[in-house]
Formats: sequence, structure tokens, C-alpha cells
Amino acid sequence: MNCFNCHNSALPSLPPRESIVRTQHWRVGHAFNSTLAGWLVIAPIPHVTALDELPVEAHAELGTLLGSLAAALRDVTGCVKTYVMQFSEAEGFEHLHVHLVPRMADQPARLKGPNVFGYLTDDETRWLPAGERDRLARELRGALG
Repeated sequence: MNCFNCHNSALPSLPPRESIVRTQHWRVGHAFNSTLAGWLVIAPIPHVTALDELPVEAHAELGTLLGSLAAALRDVTGCVKTYVMQFSEAEGFEHLHVHLVPRMADQPARLKGPNVFGYLTDDETRWLPAGERDRLARELRGALG
């Protein structure tokens, strides 16, 4: 299977940006193709494509993760709120994953709400650099305690 999330979850070691949090059920990383600092992706460890395929314990843990990560994003990025989205339909990324995205106070209207996906790009030269994603990951870990 060619699954980005399964591949990364199976690796013995990951950079901070790919493993901000890892629990029995979930792994949290920073989106690799984002131009927005703090765009998090929460993915289950097992390969599933829908929320209802997860055990009840994973659902409860997801709620707790969303709340604690949203608070950490507010502390670290200064965002005024966070967006939560789940589609998991892009080719090669059907593995269930939840986007937790900071909405900044000065965010342009053209990139608010569903248009926030304008911060994702295939142009690797525009991606937030790996070092910056690692720095954010370490700060988020610290904010999580």
C-alpha cells in the first residue's frame, strides 16, 4: 500500500514536524505542503478511511486532542480560532486525517472559511521550510506540557 500516513507511522523515528504528538490511536504532524504556520494534520495510526472505522476510545481521544491542540496553537501562533476539517479524498491521501488550522487575526478574507485551503500548494518552493515546521512542533509540544 502506498499510504503517506501509514508509511510515516511505521517509521522508527520521525522529525518533530511529523510527530508533534503520538498516542495509541493518533499521530499529529504539521502539513508538509502548507504556507501557513501551524497547519496541523491529525491521523489515526491504523489505516482507516472513515471515522466510524475507529474504536470508541479513538473518538474520545480525538476530542481531547482537538481541544488541547487548539489551545496550543492559540498560545504558539496567536491565532484567534481554529478550523477543523476532514475530507480524506485526495488521491494517495485517503487515509483518514483531520486538519486543524489556525485562523489568524490578520488573515485575508479571501483565505477564510473553506478558502483556507488556498494556503496549501503543490509548489514546494512556497512550503513552510522543514526547519520552521520543526521549530513550531517543538513549541507546540512545550505548550501542550
